[in-house]
Amino acid sequence: MSSRDELFMRAALAEARIALQNGDVPVGAVIVRNGEIIGSGHNVREAESDPSGHAEIKAIVEAGKTLGNWRLEGSTIYVTLEPCVMCTGACIVSRLSRIVFGAYDKKAGCCGSVTDLTALHLENEPDVFGGVLQEECESLLRSFFDSRRSGHGDD
Repeated sequence: MSSRDELFMRAALAEARIALQNGDVPVGAVIVRNGEIIGSGHNVREAESDPSGHAEIKAIVEAGKTLGNWRLEGSTIYVTLEPCVMCTGACIVSRLSRIVFGAYDKKAGCCGSVTDLTALHLENEPDVFGGVLQEECESLLRSFFDSRRSGHGDD
């Protein structure tokens, strides 16, 4: 793990904290190209009643608008939780070069935990790196779900 990966994962964690403040599962993402953040997002599923309101989707859409192009070759997405099937698919279709995530998702992760869509030899095969600032990412998620279970969260 490079200090650059840590730096951008911290930016993704900042996005995750916005989702937490809004009562959504605290997942955040940023997309980086040439050392610059070109897209960012956090979960808004609850806030917007949108099943596609995942951090990765929001960041991909913003990055495409920033570049004026949906093709994100040469870009890296940093996301605090291993992408699900929808988000991994969006990373592949948008031609991201790298997927870097923090916490592994043993229930829905599609970059190696449950399955690995990036290894299916589809139109794009991004490099995948997991476990960047894993403890911080897991801690944020754990505190959110613990508060929900104990009845202190907003329902």
